[in-house]
Amino acid sequence: MKKLEIIIKPEKLEQLKVVLDECGVSGLNIANIMGYGQQKGYKQMYRGNEYNVNLLPKIKVETVVAVDKAETVIDRVVKEINTGNYGDGKIFVYDVEDVVRIRTGERGTDAL
Repeated sequence: MKKLEIIIKPEKLEQLKVVLDECGVSGLNIANIMGYGQQKGYKQMYRGNEYNVNLLPKIKVETVVAVDKAETVIDRVVKEINTGNYGDGKIFVYDVEDVVRIRTGERGTDAL
């Protein structure tokens, strides 16, 4: 199994949820986060003073999928979410050793 940690712009969340539903992803966790990548934020003028805003709002979506489904999900997310601009986001991929559904005790992909 693979854990996908997808970090995107907030305005892309609904589009990402549609992609994940179409790929058959059964569950996900969503968190509001702040951060920056290569763009290092932006400069803003307020009452004649210039401020550096280097923490930008982002959304982190976490899901666990079967190994055979992971590449399909990654490819679809990159295709649908990509605008070609800085700040489109990243996908971090982790190996998951095991999953246990607490309610039934099921393990592995059956627990997803």
